[in-house]
Amino acid sequence: MKYNYVTVEGCIGAGKTTLAEKFATDFNAQIILERFKDNPFLAKFYQDKEHYAFPLEMSFLTDRYQQLKTLLSKRDLFTNLVISDYFIDKCYIFSKNNLKEDEYNLYLQVYEIISSYLPKPEIIIYLYNSIEQLMKNIAHRGRDYEKSITPEYLAGIQASYMNYLSHITSIPVVIVDTHELDFVKNVEDYEYLKALMDRDYPNGVTTIIPGEEQESLKMWGFSAASAI
Repeated sequence: MKYNYVTVEGCIGAGKTTLAEKFATDFNAQIILERFKDNPFLAKFYQDKEHYAFPLEMSFLTDRYQQLKTLLSKRDLFTNLVISDYFIDKCYIFSKNNLKEDEYNLYLQVYEIISSYLPKPEIIIYLYNSIEQLMKNIAHRGRDYEKSITPEYLAGIQASYMNYLSHITSIPVVIVDTHELDFVKNVEDYEYLKALMDRDYPNGVTTIIPGEEQESLKMWGFSAASAI
């Protein structure tokens, strides 16, 4: 592994937690996983987004801050590598989609203060998949509160990710098309993703489409960056 702090990201249902756990096991890394199961507002949000969006986003922001600050400040000296299934800027992405304008403006003030105190990942791996497949993945894992998630909501979140990631120039951002990969059941697919972690990437966006050597970034909805 060429990086010491790796974030595996993706839209809801992309499999980021599963991949982060597999990477952490194979690379003997400290793992940081989002504690969404403990959030008291998550299920309520999917039932009533208008009333619970702000407390949901604030609770996620404070919990992520506390978790990242605590774990990253107490890193095991014998375990140099840290792998997480989220980065703090996720708060910005989701809040921009979920909050009303006045709520978002207030939230942004708190977010900017909190995020400035946290270390940033050295590389972000984004698992891109079709909305149709994300919906299938969500249905397969069978969480009751996720039954109300719509394709339109997922499309909005993924579009916000793409827009946000396209503007990152300080670290490598590797967007991997996983539409035809099953890294849970297929060992070869997982080994393919694992091998990607042994490459050097330039800062900014790199897109990787299995089976193709080059691809325009237009398919992701933005234009600047490098491709493999």
